[in-house]
Amino acid sequence: MTEEEARAALLARQAELAEEDRISAEGRAPVTLQQDSVGRLSRMDAMQQQAMAQAQERRRAAERARIAAALDRIDEGEWGYCVKCGEEIAEKRLAHDPSVARCVGCATGS
Repeated sequence: MTEEEARAALLARQAELAEEDRISAEGRAPVTLQQDSVGRLSRMDAMQQQAMAQAQERRRAAERARIAAALDRIDEGEWGYCVKCGEEIAEKRLAHDPSVARCVGCATGS
């Protein structure tokens, strides 16, 4: 994977995350008490759905941060090298996820 292919894949994923954010905005909204629902269980279910939507938002935020860092590494000419040890990251690892910052050895603590 070239730097330009990586940049294109990262930007495409950034756009997907923005769309996911837009779609899930309603699920993260505060839970309101609806008098016509069946009471406590309905509210508990709504609160659980809200908590899951908020957790997904946190995961998307973390992924956006990884993507931004990868784009910065591309701009600086450091993409494809482990941020910990400086060794090249395996091509297949980068092809699977161009935002990875560490080689397999450093990522697993080996």
